[in-house]
Amino acid sequence: MKKNTLHIALVGNPNSGKSSLFNALTGLNQKVGNFPGVTVDKKTGVSQLAPGLSVNIVDLPGTYSLYPKRADEWVTYKVLLDQDPSVHIDMVVLLVDASNLKRNLLFCSQIIDLKLPVVVALSMMDLAAQKGIEIDVDGLERELGIPVVAVNPRKNKGIPQLKKIVELRARQLHQAPPREFIGNQALASSAILDVQQLFPEASDYMAIHYLINHEHFNLPEDLQGKIENIESVHAFNHTRIQADEILQRYGRIKQIMQHTVAEPDPLEKTLFTEKLDRLFLDRTWGYIILLVVLFLLFQSVFWIAQFPMDAIDWTFSRLGGWLGHSLPEAWWSDLLVNGLLAGLSGILVFVPQIMILFGLITILEDTGYMARISFLTDKLMRKVGLNGKSVMPMISGFACAVPAIMSTRNIENRKERLLTILITPLMSCSARLPVYTMLIGLVIPRKEILGIFSLQGLVMMGLYMLGTIMAMIVSYVAKWFIKLKEKSFFILELPIYRAPRWNNVIVTMINKAKIFVVDAGKVIMVISLILWALSSFGPGNSMNRVKASYAQQKQQHPGQAADLDKAQQAALLENSYAGRLGKVVEPVIKPLGYDWKIGIALITSFAAREVFVGTMATLYSVEGGKDADQQTLRQRMQSAKREDGSPVYTLASGVSLMVFYVLAMQCMSTLAVVRRETRSWKWPLIQLVYMTGLAYVMSLFFFQILK
Repeated sequence: MKKNTLHIALVGNPNSGKSSLFNALTGLNQKVGNFPGVTVDKKTGVSQLAPGLSVNIVDLPGTYSLYPKRADEWVTYKVLLDQDPSVHIDMVVLLVDASNLKRNLLFCSQIIDLKLPVVVALSMMDLAAQKGIEIDVDGLERELGIPVVAVNPRKNKGIPQLKKIVELRARQLHQAPPREFIGNQALASSAILDVQQLFPEASDYMAIHYLINHEHFNLPEDLQGKIENIESVHAFNHTRIQADEILQRYGRIKQIMQHTVAEPDPLEKTLFTEKLDRLFLDRTWGYIILLVVLFLLFQSVFWIAQFPMDAIDWTFSRLGGWLGHSLPEAWWSDLLVNGLLAGLSGILVFVPQIMILFGLITILEDTGYMARISFLTDKLMRKVGLNGKSVMPMISGFACAVPAIMSTRNIENRKERLLTILITPLMSCSARLPVYTMLIGLVIPRKEILGIFSLQGLVMMGLYMLGTIMAMIVSYVAKWFIKLKEKSFFILELPIYRAPRWNNVIVTMINKAKIFVVDAGKVIMVISLILWALSSFGPGNSMNRVKASYAQQKQQHPGQAADLDKAQQAALLENSYAGRLGKVVEPVIKPLGYDWKIGIALITSFAAREVFVGTMATLYSVEGGKDADQQTLRQRMQSAKREDGSPVYTLASGVSLMVFYVLAMQCMSTLAVVRRETRSWKWPLIQLVYMTGLAYVMSLFFFQILK
């Protein structure tokens, strides 16, 4: 292992603080990719242990043991068994949760018996102390026969000591005693010896894993056949061997705990967490509290964000008005004001709401309440074909469907995973938030219910609830058509309640705002500029004919010049490429209460839902000309009229449009990730068809009953 670059695998049970340790060790020297052939994230980072010794750290997915079930657990398993050709490790840093030592030591003991160089980073010592648990770290190190270092990644404690121990092991200055964690009386057999004839470097325990899981290893056919023959000759029983192993391991772990850990009588102390859970997980009060939390979440998005949003909107309208009257009449000034500036305003005006929404969601996650939502909703989920593990991807879908769908890898049951993938896009993601906000501001009056509740906030919550309810209905129906039968289990570790890490909340809010402005903003800006071109130019001489016609009318009726200017702008937009496109789709969407401008927005926003706002900003800026430059986008849309003089945006058409965006699949990125996760175009196409059809029918229903 004497080389300049060391390759380390960072492993541990889920929720043991592994990500925090990875960040503490690598800082900003990180990158994210995918393991070859699978869609599981691959986080790697670089750390400098000492002069001339750098470390490549691979953060492997969390797992409870070396008997994998989920796709991400198989990734960790294959790396530790040296069966992943893309990752070859020299050492393992194992994060062990001191407050759940018995459970964590099972995985630790398995890695020890693989005979891999391993260093234990003992985390959650503060939580163990709160539980009254005292751990003799030196004694634990002696019992395990490997280095053990107490760390607190959140406060950067123990990190230098951990790096030093890793360096000593890398330079072979710190050797562990060559012994097995458990005796092999029950496990040792002539089958193991025969496997070791094929793989001389394999430990006894690794030989067992060759016998159990060799079908999943990338081995030549002749070796596969030889291992199969060994199994047959020795009547190797996988289930019995695993059961014997686990019993032996927990017997040895019990001895270690007796020698190194002092635990209080469990009846002596009831943790604060347990007291809260009696209330938050109550069959009645738990659901009431959940609804109150969600209600306050959406109310706060409007209450807190209203003032900064109004300020941004007012600033851009004034800036647009000033530039419109200051710049000369030229195509580039029109592009700047009605293309670039209009698109930019459509991005920045919604940043406050996105930051507030993600900040509040991060607080729920940090405090530990988000896991309780999964626990509370498991019973309901099972009735519609899912389980409690489906809740976390669905809740993540409130942020973005793409990572939410990727997180379904944690669902072992294939049918439940597929159902979760199919319904997750119905959860209202942050891309829908700008659309909801704009339309609610247009058609829902700003007033209070009972003097304290915002009507706009209630409507916002209703839209999110609509998406959730429709997701449940779709899952219930779809479960009868997906013919996969597997047993489903729901095992969830509830974290303790903690105060939120305010630095983490602030960083998350800033990062999400950056992602929206940079990633979504690029799409919005590009489409806004393309749309400006499509709205400013038309086929043949159509635009020139409109200008000539209105020039003649102005000469004949000079007193009506202002009205004729507005009519000319509307006629130019209608005869542009964008206008022609809108007229083509108008007959299809007219029953929903939409005009051709909304039709254009529906088409452009398929790239990303939030593009709807930029499209509206561009269309109404181009149509309004300089007279509209000092108006906000909301004012322009409120004054929009149909050909018969009736307003475009009424309660009926506004609600219909909101419902359409709740239910429609208006996101190419989501379809792409569904294709990647399911490895088939069948499911994304089904998703596109059913969501678009559902959106059309429900929007038609709401428009007809409200008009």
